[in-house]
Amino acid sequence: MGMTNRRIAPPGSTYAEQRHYVVPAHLADLRGPAPGLVTLDQQLDWSSEGRYDLDDAGDLQLLYQTVLNQASSVDDLCRWLNETTLRTIWQSLWLPGWLRALWQARFPELGAPPKTLAG
Repeated sequence: MGMTNRRIAPPGSTYAEQRHYVVPAHLADLRGPAPGLVTLDQQLDWSSEGRYDLDDAGDLQLLYQTVLNQASSVDDLCRWLNETTLRTIWQSLWLPGWLRALWQARFPELGAPPKTLAG
C-alpha cells in the first residue's frame, strides 16, 4: 500500500492562525472612501453584488470586516479602508483574534479603550 502525503496542521491551530493577513505600515496609508456607495472587487467579495452603502452602519461594518479578512495586499487595504473610519469602528468589528492581534501589535492605539467624554 502506498502512503499518502497529507499536511497536518499542528494541534490547536486554526484556519485564522494559518491564514496570511496583511497590515499596512501606517494607518495614514488608508485613504479609502468614507461616504457613498462602493462595489468591492470580486477577489474581496465573492457575492453576486458586493455593493456597500458606507453611510449605513451595518454595510460599513461588513465592508471593513470583509476587506480586513480577505485583503491579499496592502494596496487592497489602502484602496478600500479609511483611517478615520477604521479608528472609529475598530472596537465594534467582528474579527478573528489572530487578525485583531496582528493589527493591534502594529497599531497599539487601536486596542485602547474608546475615549469617554469628560463630565
